[in-house]
Amino acid sequence: MNYLSNKKGFLGIDNKFNFKEKVVVVPFGLEKTVTYGGGTKNGPKEIIKASHQVELYDEELNCEPYKKIGIKTLKPFKIDKNIKVALKKISDTNEKILNKKLFPITLGGEHSITPGCIAPFVKKYKELCILHFDAHADLRQSYNGEKFSHASAIRRCLDYKNVSIISFGIRNISQSEMLYLKKNSSRIKIYWAKDKLNWNLNKFKKIIKKKTVYLTFDVDGLDSSIMPATGTPEPGGLFWEETLNIIKIAAKNSNIVGADINELAPIKGFNSYNFLVAKLAYKILSYKFLYK
Repeated sequence: MNYLSNKKGFLGIDNKFNFKEKVVVVPFGLEKTVTYGGGTKNGPKEIIKASHQVELYDEELNCEPYKKIGIKTLKPFKIDKNIKVALKKISDTNEKILNKKLFPITLGGEHSITPGCIAPFVKKYKELCILHFDAHADLRQSYNGEKFSHASAIRRCLDYKNVSIISFGIRNISQSEMLYLKKNSSRIKIYWAKDKLNWNLNKFKKIIKKKTVYLTFDVDGLDSSIMPATGTPEPGGLFWEETLNIIKIAAKNSNIVGADINELAPIKGFNSYNFLVAKLAYKILSYKFLYK
């Protein structure tokens, strides 16, 4: 695999620092089906650029997690214009990473990347639970005539019979998606944003206990007051501390095997949003490998 140098990769670590990687960051700025705001193709490079400003020491974990993890970043590669070919590419990339017994975290791009990202995990594990952060259910059969739309990302994941979903922050759903949800309630659990004050996270802890988990994070799951840099921002979403708390519960009680973060559409001059996503990625990796 072709890696960027430490300095140019995620977190911008000194090239003199040598480590054996456990994590591979995959920049994959796929943007094919966005339907409102655009710019997600620029997400990966801006997340990596912002990550160079993230403090490497974590006061919560009382260490510099990167030294205990080992993180390498793949060199960006060409993304095919055909969405099926593009999704096959990210699937093959993740399969290579998994075959090396490493942990892939993909930086998108739009949410349509996720069905491609999970394909090798679905083959490897008997059952896969997707922990899904999002404003939207993404359960449409298709959108604007595209079966692999960002609005159909979770529906395409559920095409695999061994996949189940736990979603947090949903606050935008169509009537057709509600019908699908009711028919498939045994495979889909939604923690609605409107019920946030009454979420039973002890129940979530029991549901996710000992499961094999893939984490997909659409940044519009965050409240639009802290994350307007996304194509379809929604009010009433998740805030920083409550987001981290959910991820911590998952990291402590399940086996997180891979992740993606998607739908950042950088806004020129507003680097705080790119920084938030970079720090979120570092937190996910830190909890996965250190918070037990």
